[in-house]
Amino acid sequence: MKHWPPPSPPRPPRPRLSLFQFHPVPVGRRADGWTPARQGAFIGHLAETRSVIAACRRVKMGRESAYRLRRRRGAAGFAAAWDKALGKPHTPVDLASPKSTGLHAGYRSKVGIMQVRMFAGRYRGTYWKPDNNALLSHLAQLDRACREIDEGG
Repeated sequence: MKHWPPPSPPRPPRPRLSLFQFHPVPVGRRADGWTPARQGAFIGHLAETRSVIAACRRVKMGRESAYRLRRRRGAAGFAAAWDKALGKPHTPVDLASPKSTGLHAGYRSKVGIMQVRMFAGRYRGTYWKPDNNALLSHLAQLDRACREIDEGG
């Protein structure tokens, strides 16, 4: 009689990779301010810790300034990523729409999309991704503006 090795136990499911995408909130240039990289790191730490205070401490920013950043004009994507990181229901934001994000196509094409990567519930990094839809939209706006100038004069 043959003795086969016992079947191996089933593998546990692989941890899921989750992504949070948003356009960074437009702010002034300051090394100690809310840079796009710091905004991405905040969302990643917020998803990991589920605590605004803990996430702010990790990125060395204040809780009050984080809430002010969330309320700024053009922060719809940031606020949606914040809600998603906390597991709260949020209204979806179409990153390709200036009406939805509150950001001009020129700004969206210049800064791109921040992509926060999580693996197994841990923050793994923030990556920059070009926003080609915004670039094409911005080029179309410039093209229309040039046509209006040519037709008018």
